[in-house]
Amino acid sequence: MSNHEHVPFNRPHAGEGEIEHTRKAIAQGHLSCDGAYSRRCQEWLEAHYGVPVLLVHSCTAALELSALLAGVGPGDEVIMPSYTFVSTANAFVLRGATPVFVDVEPETLNVDPAAIDAATTDRTRAIVPVHYAGVGCRMDEIGAIGDDIGVAVIEDAAQGVMAKLGGRPLGALSSLGAISFHETKNVTCGEGGALIVTDESYFERAEILREKGTNRSRFARGQVDKYTWVDIGSSYGLSDLAASFLWAQLERAQEITATRLAVWHRYHEAFAALEGEGLVRRPVIPEGREHNAHMYYLILSDAAARTHALALLAQRDVNAVFHYVPLHSSPAGRYFGRTAGSLAHTESLSERLIRLPLWPDMTADMVDRVTGALEDIVRQPLVRTSV
Repeated sequence: MSNHEHVPFNRPHAGEGEIEHTRKAIAQGHLSCDGAYSRRCQEWLEAHYGVPVLLVHSCTAALELSALLAGVGPGDEVIMPSYTFVSTANAFVLRGATPVFVDVEPETLNVDPAAIDAATTDRTRAIVPVHYAGVGCRMDEIGAIGDDIGVAVIEDAAQGVMAKLGGRPLGALSSLGAISFHETKNVTCGEGGALIVTDESYFERAEILREKGTNRSRFARGQVDKYTWVDIGSSYGLSDLAASFLWAQLERAQEITATRLAVWHRYHEAFAALEGEGLVRRPVIPEGREHNAHMYYLILSDAAARTHALALLAQRDVNAVFHYVPLHSSPAGRYFGRTAGSLAHTESLSERLIRLPLWPDMTADMVDRVTGALEDIVRQPLVRTSV
């Protein structure tokens, strides 16, 4: 066992601002959704994204709202990568639709537009690209496919806060977008999210669905003299208590992103030599994609090398992890979904990817401990095959 301090995979960033704003929210006496802090956060987000935004209790909620707004139902198919979190699929399975799992590009692990195109049928109702690691998908091509067949494109930008593609924020590049403020994300309030509504024809109904199917938002604005049940919906709002914590984070969103990027680049420079020797593969950031350092990962030579590295890092008090089990190979994925085409990249990369600790308050010494340990580990004979 190492004598060094344990390096956790993630440690939520919080300071005096979060404590002070939370205290003020309690003192103001409005803890449910749409209080003063909720309005501040919404205004900040709308200025950042340039389109209407609704705060919700999770990115999962935003995806569920998107499924409702897109009219997804039984018999419909929704195309998405298999290499994603379960919420991407669950939001549409809950509506009775079938997720259609397709392969990713090996460079970015983002969904392959060619695989999407090949998977479309007359039952396709929506396309859900996932911006993996805060690196934008090829949205021009994906959007063109959606336009050609007349279906909604819904961005799962859970990992994309403060990231951009061609100068535009991820999540605002299609009709609807979902972002996350979960504890593991760059900007957080523990649990939280937002629905980004680029196609404003969805907005009025989105407000109703978010408010349990009522027109309460119109009532709050004085547009009706009472509110009532007018549509289906659920309780999707974010509490103002959580929004107060989120506001402190949004105030420092640029600073938080910069500190994460510094850690990311320290990793990237440290592993250049190992990549040059063919022992690992580093993340690829294509031109025009401004990532947010949501994660740093390496691709190792094979599954055995990944398992070996994780075990030895744990012995050195470093908590690295693997990532998604591809949805098409999961029990629920096999039951509720179907695959389209080869998923060879998904299957290979998911077995070899290792995620390293990355959080804003990581010290240079912690990063160097991780990089030094990994350099020792991957040079051992077990993992000396090329990637």
